[in-house]
Amino acid sequence: MPIHGTLFSEFQETTSQDPFTLQNKKLLKINMGYGPVWAKSGSMVAYQGDVRFQNKGSGGLGRIVKSAVTGEGVSMMEATGQGELFVADQAADIQLVYLENDMISVNGASVLAFSASIEWDIQRLQARGAAMTGGLYNVSLRGTGYVAVTTQGEPVALDVASAPTFADAQAVVLWTSGVSMDIRVDTGGLKSLVRGGTGETFQMAFGGQGYVVVQPSESVITGGHQENRSKSSGGGLGGLLGG
Repeated sequence: MPIHGTLFSEFQETTSQDPFTLQNKKLLKINMGYGPVWAKSGSMVAYQGDVRFQNKGSGGLGRIVKSAVTGEGVSMMEATGQGELFVADQAADIQLVYLENDMISVNGASVLAFSASIEWDIQRLQARGAAMTGGLYNVSLRGTGYVAVTTQGEPVALDVASAPTFADAQAVVLWTSGVSMDIRVDTGGLKSLVRGGTGETFQMAFGGQGYVVVQPSESVITGGHQENRSKSSGGGLGGLLGG
């Protein structure tokens, strides 16, 4: 008895020869014929062909030590072989970036996958106002290749050169090379320590030339420049406190 309905016509696999191809907003297909890739541990939802996985954790002794110190929590696996790999992360939206001898700084929780040609490291952010936080950390991705990041909803890319730009760290996904970041401290007093007071205690301040990508959610609470809210003393950017 034949099966009727649009399931198998509307949701057929998107065919493409590109290394990274979005199947929809929440599912990424990686063509393994272009070489190994790094993907977030546990992000594999399916594969076709002969694809093998090796859990690398934070990848390398230096990064493992940094991960333990910063608590940024990036756990990656290396995928090798032939075929097609499908990855996703909690049905979050996926955004694709192609770097050409360039660099972006990404919240660790937002990293989904990237080409093996991309060099990555846990980076301490140099910010004048960050001294009181004990250190701010992100994941730097540098080189030439594809990068896939996740966002909670559709993001906005703000041109920081057009106007002074500020954002809540729980909403910041990434920023491009040429962008400088500092911490702005709210001087509104005790009431500013909690949401509903005079404002956020800390704000990320951006300048220079380039873009900062902000998602329409403050739900990113792990990885990169944030910690779990329960470990912070207040609202706003409380999660900025790194090790």
